Amino acid sequence: MKKIIAIVLAIATVFCFAACGKKAEDKVIKVGASSTPHAEILEQVKESLKKDGYELEIVVYDDYVLPNQALSEGTLDANYFQHTPYLNSYNASNGTDLVSAALIHYEPFGLYGNGVDAVADIAPGATILIPADDSNETRALLLLAQEGLIELPADASAEKGVTTLDIVDAKGFDVQAVQADTVPAQLANSNPGTVAVINGNYALQAGLKVADALAIEDASGDAAQTYANIIACRKGDESSAKVQALVKALQTDAVKTFIADSYNGAVVAIF
Repeated sequence: MKKIIAIVLAIATVFCFAACGKKAEDKVIKVGASSTPHAEILEQVKESLKKDGYELEIVVYDDYVLPNQALSEGTLDANYFQHTPYLNSYNASNGTDLVSAALIHYEPFGLYGNGVDAVADIAPGATILIPADDSNETRALLLLAQEGLIELPADASAEKGVTTLDIVDAKGFDVQAVQADTVPAQLANSNPGTVAVINGNYALQAGLKVADALAIEDASGDAAQTYANIIACRKGDESSAKVQALVKALQTDAVKTFIADSYNGAVVAIF
């Protein structure tokens, strides 16, 4: 009889541990993120999520493939490092079904000059350097069009994408597409009068300040909205308690203030 009771207690204990473990796991929100600025922004909502009964676990990646793999496989509840066009491209290439749950911020592209103080001062025939890869090239060209430096087709958009081959009128400028991470160095070593469109993260790494840019993407413009960094999750989880709690914690005035105070315009809240 004692042996039977012991067995029953053992089984009950196993079920208890399993149930308790599952309950604790349900209160952990595991999010994959790039270190800057994504993980830094996520750190700001740990306490507010704790008040709502959730523990936020941030997994930092220095890779753009692994966080989507982990999310698709179910080891993450969400990730925060990418924009929707990249996510759509990843889904198409990998047969996954990840979706955007919310827009959080964008990192504006800026137009910087070597010895040039304003867009109006860019000399005829000047060289304009832009990044030469898919969405970055599109964003750069849309910024140049925004500032009236080139003309693009009437139906040009961030969603459709454009390249230098789509330029209708370069207005005499020499637009050169080069490897994205080399643009700051090429600008620094260029002839005076050269200008360049530089990604927000590369500008930060090069010590360039958005405040010194000749122009930046308009926050209400097509590119900023399209290339806003998102909270991504598996399709169907957009309305889950975890994802909704995460989005609610992020889309607050406190987070908006942190972004504004911390990144000096290189990162801009878009909610």
